[in-house]
Amino acid sequence: MGKHLVMAGRLIDDDPELAYEHAQAAVHRAGRVDVVREAAGLTAYRTGRYAEALRELRTVRRLNGSSEHLPIMADCERGLGRPERAISLAASDEARTLDDAARTELAIVVSGARLDLGEIDAALAALDHVPVAGRSGALGARVIQARAAILEAAGRDEEAAELLARLDPTLLGDGLDDPGEDVVVYDLAEEVEDVEGSEPADESTAGPGPTQGSR
Repeated sequence: MGKHLVMAGRLIDDDPELAYEHAQAAVHRAGRVDVVREAAGLTAYRTGRYAEALRELRTVRRLNGSSEHLPIMADCERGLGRPERAISLAASDEARTLDDAARTELAIVVSGARLDLGEIDAALAALDHVPVAGRSGALGARVIQARAAILEAAGRDEEAAELLARLDPTLLGDGLDDPGEDVVVYDLAEEVEDVEGSEPADESTAGPGPTQGSR
């Protein structure tokens, strides 16, 4: 089971579908362990299985009490065609417990949700007050890309081009074209020893998934 977790972590960028299969194999062997359900949720998200990812990440939250994946959960709501729910998650008390990096990720998701609703000004406003962590480095570059995408959607191509021209190319990487499609990848190998002796999966721990919607 531990080997499946390691492979899921290694493959999630290069071959997310195979990473998903490894995560599912781990779930069948130790479904009550939070890091296993986390791997299942993250790989489901990366492969576009948004309802499944949301269900798994809700289970992780129940198992370990952490809200760290709230930005991804909100983006799953977007992927399911429910931008209003993404915005609602971002406005929850739980969202206020996130660290600055996660709050920046959530702001990017909210900007995308507002854009989904055709609310250009609100989409831009969502990016106006990101924490300091979201104003520099790779995360800052993602904020700029998100803003440029909104400007392009509004037909303000010159402004978008000016923003993008300021970006340091070394800060850009795969998966940044859509501001709502990034995923935080965790080193699952660190958890291998902790989960090797866990019990077999018990699917009753999984929460009910949301109704599948159209993206």
